[in-house]
Amino acid sequence: MKELSIHTDQLAEMAGSLRAGDRVLLSGVIYTARDAAHKRMFAALEAGEALPFDWKGAAVYYAGPTPAPEGLPIGSCGPTTSSRMDVFAPEMLDRGLACMIGKGPRSAAVCDAIRRNNGVYLCAIGGAGALAAQCVKSLEVIAYEDLGCESVKRLVVENFPLIVAIDAAGGNLFESR
Repeated sequence: MKELSIHTDQLAEMAGSLRAGDRVLLSGVIYTARDAAHKRMFAALEAGEALPFDWKGAAVYYAGPTPAPEGLPIGSCGPTTSSRMDVFAPEMLDRGLACMIGKGPRSAAVCDAIRRNNGVYLCAIGGAGALAAQCVKSLEVIAYEDLGCESVKRLVVENFPLIVAIDAAGGNLFESR
């Protein structure tokens, strides 16, 4: 197991070399999107419309941050259960997504897509949304503002503590016991 500091610009290149159990301090741009936002993005794809952000090389954080207290960019920002996005994840990975961040196990189809695309699934600490929020330096709502906490947001994070849960070589912390 390694401890690595990674910038999101390096994710596409490095994702395939990360291994389950590696600890990562992630810095750079990540996008929040949960169930409702994923449904809208896929509806946009079907309609031939532009996506709110380029999936190629991107990192999606399954989170619905709470409103920011005065003077801070974000409120609590903990991960949501990732399996709710499993229906969407394989196609997103096939279209270039490098990284997903959330909590909990993933389906066999998602694990296959991670391997097929040299992607990575990172887990954040569930129940530690206030800790995660301390890593967020800025927030911008970029799509679906009407969804409130589930809108798509562009976050800039610094040293966001994560662990590699599922890697491109078939490593899976949820299957290691």
